[in-house]
Amino acid sequence: MTATFPDLYMSPRLLAPGGAPADLSTHEQRYGPLRHGDPAALLRSVAESGLTGRGGAAFPVHRKLAAVADAGRRTGRAPVVVANGAEGEPASRKDKTLLALSPHLVLDGLQAAAQAVGAGEAYLAVEEGASYLESAVAHRKDPIAVKVVRLPKRFLSGQASALARFVGGAEALPAHQDPPVRERGVGRAPTLVQNVETLAHLALVARYGPDWYRTAGTPSQPGSALCTLHAPGHEPRVVEAPFGMPLHRLIPLDGISAVLLGGYHGTWLPAPEAARLPLDAGTMGAGVIAALPATRCGVAETARVLRYLALQSAGQCGPCLNGLPRMAAAFQTLATPGPQSTTRTDLARWSGLVEGRGACHHPDGTVRLVRSALTTFAPELDAHARGLCTATDPTPLLPVPQES
Repeated sequence: MTATFPDLYMSPRLLAPGGAPADLSTHEQRYGPLRHGDPAALLRSVAESGLTGRGGAAFPVHRKLAAVADAGRRTGRAPVVVANGAEGEPASRKDKTLLALSPHLVLDGLQAAAQAVGAGEAYLAVEEGASYLESAVAHRKDPIAVKVVRLPKRFLSGQASALARFVGGAEALPAHQDPPVRERGVGRAPTLVQNVETLAHLALVARYGPDWYRTAGTPSQPGSALCTLHAPGHEPRVVEAPFGMPLHRLIPLDGISAVLLGGYHGTWLPAPEAARLPLDAGTMGAGVIAALPATRCGVAETARVLRYLALQSAGQCGPCLNGLPRMAAAFQTLATPGPQSTTRTDLARWSGLVEGRGACHHPDGTVRLVRSALTTFAPELDAHARGLCTATDPTPLLPVPQES
């Protein structure tokens, strides 16, 4: 389900009005033609726009494009561009919604990115909707042919090195990124892996220029972003909002004890603190904003998510293979009212041992969630230690695939 709030002070840029998918004809009527011009001019426009990635890292897009283009020149190999539509984050629906409603905007961005880096190959990688997207590709006459790749449904399938390996014919598992994918990725060629929402924004910058793009958002964080909102009593919905929009205007916080910001590699925040924050590229992660009612136990919710994250480990390095299951089991102990012994201290110590030592950032994201939960839910953890739980509703809130 999608929604656009009338008080966000911006017309939807990415999502088709009315919630109906836009075919190629409708798309072209709405946005106009995409001009394929000078790659250097496009790079300048992207730099001036301030566009950052929407896959979680918020990295400046022009720097990523320039790095891949430079690697192509140095190696003499035409780069590869991969549109990342994996969206392995269970609480996020923004990328799937975008691909369902505005596939041609993403494909336009994929062509623009390929032009900017001098790519010879282009791929669109997704877990769902491949047939629909193959049909969309077939209706287009693009300079570079696009191949739709079907990804396995795993939390880490969309990690850049895992994605590059899978597109190249190997298993979708993260690899130690030395050299990084931008230097050596698909078929050992320099590879640009870019989130599909980022590419949709890139298509708009290519059409309308940086000044137009900056009419939404703030001077330091221009533009808009897609967010998946989880509010009690409502189905999750995807909205488009400008950076700088107060979070309390995006999701109701009455009767809420905490907010999960960014998804399962994100951060728990007490509701009063979240109410004072704006939508920020540096903290939005996977674009998930989930409100935890005061009737639910945040410790139990975190334990459920940590078990899932541990099971989603690629099992290739010690931090994931040993650290994450141990941390998940420890948090399950904390979720059960009763004696805790040294469990909280152990979790803090293990977090330091795991962080920064994995082949990918899966351990780091998990540690971020653990640390925020230990802080945000400290009063509830104290209650559990006394054998009590203040929650009155044991119904699970956050989506965990293994449980569905």
